[in-house]
Amino acid sequence: MKIESLTLHHLSMPLVAPFETSFGRETDRECIIVEMRSEGWTGYGECVATREPGYNYETTGTAWHILKDFIAPLILGQDVRDALDFQKRVERIRGHHLAKAGVEMAIWDLLGKREGKSLKEMFGGVSYKVEVGVSVGIQESAAALVRTVESYLEKGYRRVKIKIKPGREVEETTAIRRKYPDLRLQVDANSAYTLETADALKPLDGLNLLLIEQPLFEDDIWDHRKLQAQFKTAICLDESILSPRHARYALEMEACRNINIKPGRVGGLSQGIMIHDYCRERNIPVWCGGMLETGIGRASNLALASLPGFVLPGDISASDRYYHRDITNERFVLNDDSTITVPDAPGLGVTIDEGALRQFTKSEITFKAG
Repeated sequence: MKIESLTLHHLSMPLVAPFETSFGRETDRECIIVEMRSEGWTGYGECVATREPGYNYETTGTAWHILKDFIAPLILGQDVRDALDFQKRVERIRGHHLAKAGVEMAIWDLLGKREGKSLKEMFGGVSYKVEVGVSVGIQESAAALVRTVESYLEKGYRRVKIKIKPGREVEETTAIRRKYPDLRLQVDANSAYTLETADALKPLDGLNLLLIEQPLFEDDIWDHRKLQAQFKTAICLDESILSPRHARYALEMEACRNINIKPGRVGGLSQGIMIHDYCRERNIPVWCGGMLETGIGRASNLALASLPGFVLPGDISASDRYYHRDITNERFVLNDDSTITVPDAPGLGVTIDEGALRQFTKSEITFKAG
């Protein structure tokens, strides 16, 4: 599959409502859309890096640089056979997983369209719809959080994740549990605690949570092992798992009891599939996290989450959770049973709303094979 051209679209899209985590607050979401052409086909991918280096070190600025100056020259005019071939070509570029994952997604889209197969088919997915939950950012008060959670439950979500940070964990989580004693509830700290300050999380251990996500440093596995030994609640790792290798480290060290698989964070869908397979062999539950994706990334996540090891609800959510207008013509909606249907058309299974893409594009650049 000869790569004939690569276009990068730097987008800024207004969110329906501000989204606040322990590391910052977003009102607009930036990302980079990768448009790739080959042999009459066009594939799309989404680099989920955002404006600031809060979730990890990558930003739209660093990703733009890596995509333009390092990845594009390695694939333009080349016969890229598949995702693993792409990974081999870029392995000398250290890190920059979000950038790599955006390009790999476009390759999968091209392959699917060429073969007439959906990503779900190519991955070996088994679910035609995926159970999902909703991620709720930090609110102004515990009472406001309860009201916000109530609004999502009224829309049909049956699993809720709330963001926490020091001083905003016990009252908030307890308030939700008191109001909804049977709700499938989990919390996400986004690396806001240290081993020394994590005692603040101990009251949560009696609230029957599904999991406590990434309480300690984003590059830590060893201290998470120490923390997991102190909790009956499952610790889930997100930021710490950067590759299949890191997943092996975490499970061998007993640093967690489940893993949040974000294909962007681990360098691509192919790497996410590897982590899924490794965890499934060891009966470790996994679920698919979210990065406020557009319809492109959302379609990709749904296909990945159709694999059999994804037994916990994902942070995928309906399109209207984040955007009044998306860049895909297809809108993902919540089914009555708190699921979203997996696309079954070839490739990602979505088409681009060209008007929306133009509306939200801040800048773009195209590279063509010589």
